[in-house]
Amino acid sequence: MSGLELADLDPFSRRARIAAQEVLAGRRKGIRALLPFAGPAFIASVAYMDPGNFATNVQGGSAFGYKLLWVVVFANLTAMLFQALSAKLGIVTGKNLPEVCREQFAKPVTYTMWLVSEVGAMATDLAELLGASIGLNLLFHIPLLLAAVIAGAVTFAILLMQTKGFRPIEGTIAALVGVIALCYIVETVLARPNWNQVAYHSVVPWLGSGSALLLAVGIVGATVMPHAVYLHSSLTQDRIVPLNRSEMRAVVRFSNIDVLIALGIAGLVNLAMMYMSAAVFHFGGHPEIASIQSAYKTLTPLLGSAAAAVFLLSLMASGISSSVVGTMAGQVIMQGFVEFVIPLWARRLITMLPTFAVIALGVDTTHALVLSQVVLSLVLPLPLIVLLLFTNKRSVMGESVSNPVMRVLGVGAAAVVVGLNCVLLWQTLVVLRG
Repeated sequence: MSGLELADLDPFSRRARIAAQEVLAGRRKGIRALLPFAGPAFIASVAYMDPGNFATNVQGGSAFGYKLLWVVVFANLTAMLFQALSAKLGIVTGKNLPEVCREQFAKPVTYTMWLVSEVGAMATDLAELLGASIGLNLLFHIPLLLAAVIAGAVTFAILLMQTKGFRPIEGTIAALVGVIALCYIVETVLARPNWNQVAYHSVVPWLGSGSALLLAVGIVGATVMPHAVYLHSSLTQDRIVPLNRSEMRAVVRFSNIDVLIALGIAGLVNLAMMYMSAAVFHFGGHPEIASIQSAYKTLTPLLGSAAAAVFLLSLMASGISSSVVGTMAGQVIMQGFVEFVIPLWARRLITMLPTFAVIALGVDTTHALVLSQVVLSLVLPLPLIVLLLFTNKRSVMGESVSNPVMRVLGVGAAAVVVGLNCVLLWQTLVVLRG
């Protein structure tokens, strides 16, 4: 969509851009002023509700009840910070994060970053497409490989929407986010969690054992996604172009509100995943639940087939939408770092191949998901560090450089996330060797 003029956009995108210009000119106020700017964060937020989150949150709730809800809150607040910084970089510079990397670093460094980021994008798509395939397989009783083909075809159809504008794909992703949220509203009603415990453990830290620490690390590791950090700057870089400093501040302010709302919804969904698992599995006598498949099979006798079907519906919406976002991020990574573009169908096919291989070879799906999280743990520090470097650099951001408070928060959050991911990587390798 990058570089499309107003006349080239689809009617929905054209109206949104005109409405945004009216807002910046002061002719449109109130809630209507926010609507033209809403969308990019909803696309990015899907990465925080992907099948990896399903796996860690279900396991955390079943094993420790409500006690790790505070980890979900921490991870989501951290995600909000980095997504807001990424969006701001795109708005202020008119470039996405990979493009700024290409400008600021030597070519060998840039190519290395591209290769590392591509591996991360493929690992992300493995988890997401596999999650959607598992949902289709369990709900409709079709072979897993066929389910992967169907999920891949659906994601490609959605991806084609971005060729003429930003609004159709934003609307589609937002609708899928709505499906996920609605599913967990239903699950909440059926599970009837203890709200006093939910409120308490959402703000009071607890780590009572080594296994709890490992799972907490896994929750954070499954939440902050490297490809979403890259993508968000691309979604905002030329969506609404400010003409002066005052308009730039206004666009950044609306972008921050977009992040708060979209990632706020993602955070509530993640909380719901965990407290549903806590209420149904942990306090229902099944603390051993540790996979998506076992969660589905156990939900049926405990809450009925409708609850299990709703769980799988949310998983499919999560897998398909996050797979779309992963492919979009892959395009941004390649084009930004090395100025090379391949046809969308080719990228979709290439990123699907690892999933097909895992299914065809009969690899344990839970094991494959674990390995994908290990790869993401290796890749994650890269976008966080360079994002902080650039948003704290006056030569890149001008007067929009991060203030001291944001610098401290950013560096502190990055240090915690990177440290936790190192612990996750180490512990996972120990488990795999053993």
